[in-house]
Amino acid sequence: MNGAVTGVAIDAAEFSTTLLAWYHGHGRSLPWRTSRDPYRIWLSEVMLQQTGVQTVIPYYETFLRNFPNVEVLASAPIDEVIALWAGLGYYSRARNLHAAALRVCEDHDGCFPETVPELMALPGVGRSTAGAIRSIAFDRKGPILDGNVRRVLCRLYALQDDPRSSSSEKQLWQWAETLTPAAAAHDYAQAIMDFGATLCVPRQPRCDQCPLTFCCTAFAQGLQRQLPRKRQKKTIPVRQEIALLACHDGHYAVRQRPLQGMLAGLWEFPSVQFKEPCCDDQLRISAAEIAGQDDISSVVPVGRISHLYSHFRADVHVFTLCLQALDHRQISDCRWLDGPQLQTLPLHGSHKKIMQTLIADTAANAADVVRSASKE
Repeated sequence: MNGAVTGVAIDAAEFSTTLLAWYHGHGRSLPWRTSRDPYRIWLSEVMLQQTGVQTVIPYYETFLRNFPNVEVLASAPIDEVIALWAGLGYYSRARNLHAAALRVCEDHDGCFPETVPELMALPGVGRSTAGAIRSIAFDRKGPILDGNVRRVLCRLYALQDDPRSSSSEKQLWQWAETLTPAAAAHDYAQAIMDFGATLCVPRQPRCDQCPLTFCCTAFAQGLQRQLPRKRQKKTIPVRQEIALLACHDGHYAVRQRPLQGMLAGLWEFPSVQFKEPCCDDQLRISAAEIAGQDDISSVVPVGRISHLYSHFRADVHVFTLCLQALDHRQISDCRWLDGPQLQTLPLHGSHKKIMQTLIADTAANAADVVRSASKE
């Protein structure tokens, strides 16, 4: 059966009144809820795009310490913004954050616009994020449709179509518009997001604690655990890569990725992608070529790292190369950093794992030396 199941009628006024009463007793205490400052609310909403609350909180607090307002963020070098974003994922958000701050300062004199179209004109701000900012910061009606709200509406109306199809998207926005009250916009936006995050959760909705079962069509039909309908999982592409740990006098070669494109502005060890199949000798040849070495015996394989990014998985074959004399012509466009410096560098996922393994191995080797010396 497609579309919405006809059953329990939903009265928008009764729905919002009941939801708000629940929220006033059960709403979450979150750091961005202590202020109506549009800058802080915008920052939190961008960070929360495709990222969980508990992951976001420490990043949000660190960002505010370093960039307390939109003017400071706009004037900061993009490298600093990306460095503080490292580990949060979806790095285009960091670039859009910086670009939007510049736009607010240049086009709006440092004041965030209040209308949905004007907010959507800012880089990285979509319709739902714009609605959240308008509602929470300015207490004016702005329907939202983030992942939590989408799930709530799919169950309320028992939507059995693919919730991400264009027709479903249009229908869900219509329902969001209908249910969003003109008054109490600030509380309502946070209430429906909290409701989806804490009660109307994905796998095991807590219907026994839900105050809205009286108007939930999925509950009436016994479909609450089946909806929203799951999308077929896409095959995750795998990218094969060779990374080189080139070492000289306790320092390692690292380079920064371009400021545009995938993982923009983050740091990594010198590396190159390759296509399968590739034998061991070919891998060593490629690793030696990264360092400008003719002798493949100079590079030593030390392991393989796998890391899942948002849209692909990286399988990285790691090699080491110890240089007795440092020749900058061999490995160009690199900085040479020691262990403590590496730990403060915004390395991207798989290369951060390489660094952590490297430091752990170095510490283990040092411990072995100490133990051996104590026995002598």
